[in-house]
Amino acid sequence: MLRLEKRPQPSRGWTYGAPVLAVILTIILGMGLFAILGKDPLIAIKTIFWDPIFGPFAHFYRPEIVKKAAPLVLIAVGLSFGFRAGIWNIGAEGQYIIGAICGAGVALAFYPMEARWLIFPLMIVAGLLGGLLWAMIPAILRVVFKTNEILVSLMLVYVAEVLIKAFSIGLLRNPEGFGMPGSRNLRQYPSAANLDLIPNTGFHWGALAALMAVVGAYILFTRHQFGFNVRLAGQSPRAAGFAGVNANRLVILCMGISGALAGLAGLFEVAGPSGQILGSFPAFYGFTAIIVAFLGRLHPVGILFAGLIMALTYIGGQAAEAQLNLPAAAILTFQGMLLFCLLAVDVLTNYRFKFGQGEAR
Repeated sequence: MLRLEKRPQPSRGWTYGAPVLAVILTIILGMGLFAILGKDPLIAIKTIFWDPIFGPFAHFYRPEIVKKAAPLVLIAVGLSFGFRAGIWNIGAEGQYIIGAICGAGVALAFYPMEARWLIFPLMIVAGLLGGLLWAMIPAILRVVFKTNEILVSLMLVYVAEVLIKAFSIGLLRNPEGFGMPGSRNLRQYPSAANLDLIPNTGFHWGALAALMAVVGAYILFTRHQFGFNVRLAGQSPRAAGFAGVNANRLVILCMGISGALAGLAGLFEVAGPSGQILGSFPAFYGFTAIIVAFLGRLHPVGILFAGLIMALTYIGGQAAEAQLNLPAAAILTFQGMLLFCLLAVDVLTNYRFKFGQGEAR
């Protein structure tokens, strides 16, 4: 009889092997999905994973992968602090949107003044503070009223979505836009534009911030007392209490870090690839970053690679839609398979299959 037996301690091999196996299983299941849709599965997988990096139009796709990965990595690194501590901030999408609104609001308040040395840093501060303050709402409610941060942060996402639609047709609407919804295009405002630091690479200020976040998080997790407290709180809350870790303070700090980084991601997106505040402002980065965080095993370096892989599925998926006439829903399903496979395979981290008769109870 085949049964699952709990391991004495989590398997180190499966901890790092599970994401790799999940990606392989996703590719296999994806090939089956594409075959059902009447497409050549090998060509579809090649279009998604190979062509954007090594294909004839790779010079166009590679910068787009970097632009797509930057907000995913930035948000996922922030989420990893809370997730490691058992604090579940599911509302990073809302914090990302509020950061975009605050950053764009600062830029448009100064328009058409030319002073990049002043305006762009203020936009960064505004985006950071906007995301941080939005994350403080569920954090404070949990600390003071013991509410569930999952529900509160998730509900605030819908509030943020309503706010950005209201601002796009109200306070931040372009007065020269002939009544159309949407703000001025910040990419056309030199003092506010988040352009490539290295031309034609996609490496803008958001990508630099993502790399800095990865390095900073790695140092905190491996070399600082705060990182030890975060890990201890997640692994054994009772032991953390005995060690003098202030649980309420940890909630505030972890939620604040994740909110601040999500807000920064929103700011860099609205000042760069997106360019303007719209009701259809690029969404789902906050939710996709949850997949990225777990695919990277909540490790900063793992998150960096996971973000690049997820960005590759986005850009490769768009190429497959255009070249193979695949429906957009098929690409979203393919990305969802990745999370499903990761959760399924992750069971092997704490359990193992064993043949034999179970103990009588």
